[in-house]
Amino acid sequence: MLLLLIACQSRFIEDGEWLPGGETTNTLMFGSNAFIRPAENILVENEPSFYTGNSFFNQAWVETPASTQHRDGLGPLFNARSCASCHFKDGRGAPPEDGESFLGLLLRASVPGKQDDGSPLPSVQYGVQIQSFSILDVPPEANPVVHYEEITGFYDDGEAFSLLKPTYELQFAQYGQTDDLLLSPRTAPAVIGMGLLEAIPERRLEELSDPNDEDGDGVSGKLNWVWDVEHETHSIGRFGWKSEMPSVKTQVGGAFLHDVGITSPLFPQNNCADTQIECLEEPPGGEPEINQDLFDKVVLYTSLLAVPMRHNWDSKSVLKGKRLFMEMGCDSCHTPSHTTGDHPDFPELSNQRIFPYTDLLLHDMGEGLSDHRPSFDAEGSEWRTPPLWSVGLVPTVNNHTRFLHDGRARNLTEAILWHGGEAQSAQQAFLALSKSEREQVIEFVESL
Repeated sequence: MLLLLIACQSRFIEDGEWLPGGETTNTLMFGSNAFIRPAENILVENEPSFYTGNSFFNQAWVETPASTQHRDGLGPLFNARSCASCHFKDGRGAPPEDGESFLGLLLRASVPGKQDDGSPLPSVQYGVQIQSFSILDVPPEANPVVHYEEITGFYDDGEAFSLLKPTYELQFAQYGQTDDLLLSPRTAPAVIGMGLLEAIPERRLEELSDPNDEDGDGVSGKLNWVWDVEHETHSIGRFGWKSEMPSVKTQVGGAFLHDVGITSPLFPQNNCADTQIECLEEPPGGEPEINQDLFDKVVLYTSLLAVPMRHNWDSKSVLKGKRLFMEMGCDSCHTPSHTTGDHPDFPELSNQRIFPYTDLLLHDMGEGLSDHRPSFDAEGSEWRTPPLWSVGLVPTVNNHTRFLHDGRARNLTEAILWHGGEAQSAQQAFLALSKSEREQVIEFVESL
């Protein structure tokens, strides 16, 4: 009987799964610094650039003019003074409490319609993102606040649960309120493993895509074809909550521009909307404000941040949770593993078997999670499957347990309970589990 039990458990153990980043996996540093390590196989010649990129990711930018020439140009409008302000220790941001000012959560903005390249149509008053901070002599766009309504429900065994439903408003809106303004809340995700996700071959994502649900399993993940400013063509989106950026490079450049107000070789124009005269009149801190060499080093840093190795991956309760995770159908979207192709810039990332638990595709998550704001091919209720690797370390690294795109879930259990749309059957299966089984599922996810 014991041998049969061991054999059954071993069926759920995959070779190498305790090293989710393959040879890049961080096996040396854990605890609160678990996300800051470079890839374990980083090339010697890439190490100096990694640590320079780390500096420019973590240090605050300042207003221009300044004696610190390589770090000036902040704003004129911004959400944070540094990348690390939201991605603290390269981890996840958390939403504010009810009525608090925003940091770690931002609001994308647009109006109905699309630009010629398929991207959201900017608001003439606020552009594509609400910036709640600004330099002197330029007014911040608004003070966004969030309010939460508590809603309740029950598991099939009768145990009660509650969820937080957020609503957002713009206070002190400098350029007026508009009825057609579409807002989408976004928390800052962890930035580990991004280069590995970039190295997953396009053909792999195309194979996983099933927009018309031809296999009849109720899951119809689709690609988001987005505008690639670097190559001036449409490419498969991989990064951002709706897969709106096709590469680490464009993700870094977009974040510099919209979050910190720093222009780059990819995004050389400032983030001022057409009607923001004070913003448009401010002198730049350089053209662009971060030069090509430093920009490339931040891209290298972001690409080569390592994913930590797993712990307790072979415990009995974790393996039971893994079996339940699969039986619930969670792996239909949270695809466990991929093999990377040849990365054009960083050979460390090439030909690695990785376990991110994502298909990088868009899925309809139901009306409850909809932001009602389309972006390229993504509808309001469609979101990219977020990677699950290292979610169990977020409390240790970032001192919170807030999840989903807007951080409304106060823990992983609530994140599952918010699943709807294509994930409704998995959510219903979770509701039907016993309390001990629910705990085993969560323990498995936390082990990733």
